[in-house]
Amino acid sequence: MSFYESLYATIRRNQSRLCVGLDPEPARMPDHLPADADGIYTFCAAIMEATADLVCAFKPNVAFFEAHGAAGWSALERLIRRRLGPPIILDAKRGDIGSTAEAYARAVFTTLGADAVTLNPYLGSDALEPFLRHADRGCFILCKTSNPGSSDLQDAQLADGRPLYLAVAEMARDRWNTRGNVGLVVGATHPAALADIRRACPDMLILAPGIGAQGGDLDATVRAAAAGDEPQVIVNVSRAILYADRGTNFAAAARTAARQLRDAINAAL
Repeated sequence: MSFYESLYATIRRNQSRLCVGLDPEPARMPDHLPADADGIYTFCAAIMEATADLVCAFKPNVAFFEAHGAAGWSALERLIRRRLGPPIILDAKRGDIGSTAEAYARAVFTTLGADAVTLNPYLGSDALEPFLRHADRGCFILCKTSNPGSSDLQDAQLADGRPLYLAVAEMARDRWNTRGNVGLVVGATHPAALADIRRACPDMLILAPGIGAQGGDLDATVRAAAAGDEPQVIVNVSRAILYADRGTNFAAAARTAARQLRDAINAAL
């Protein structure tokens, strides 16, 4: 089953377009868990178990695992291979030249076994192709990111007046999505840009981070990103779910938060 088949099957089964980001910060985890690789594995595994029937995907961020060295990488691999149902989008923001990109693609899709990955398009088509050729895996291109500094480059005006992020979206639509496995990362903190991108790319899946701690508005995000009878959007939330409680009942609190967010997304749709 391809990533998109798995994703839409999970959306229908769980009635959910909520993606839970797994960004385990030891300083914010429950006090009874160790601040090491075993601790972040235990924490993330419990969150996944508690929310697997409420989400459409999980999105672990590699940085929080790589910070623990080889043990952290092992913890990430174990989490991905748990296979609780929802597909795994690896938030790695990869993008490099030639053989380096080939090695990154093998690491993401073969070694770790992720279903999808986030990619940085700055180096161009040849840096993306080693990932794109995996037609059964998802490739989410960074387009307009949720961080405040995204405007430094992504809003740059081209000679024809378009912002750079819109040119990236159109290139993803016309050049990179030949296998039908490309989506776009567009931050919920930029609803006007999100609406521009949706008009340009009505059929492409948008992964929208930035709800919650980053200040994105859920209703505005859904209105801007949804399109057609089958809304092509999934909404990523991390901290508001992960850190709903720091006690021993953290997983139950995460489940409650996830259910509330799932229902809020559905209400907005």
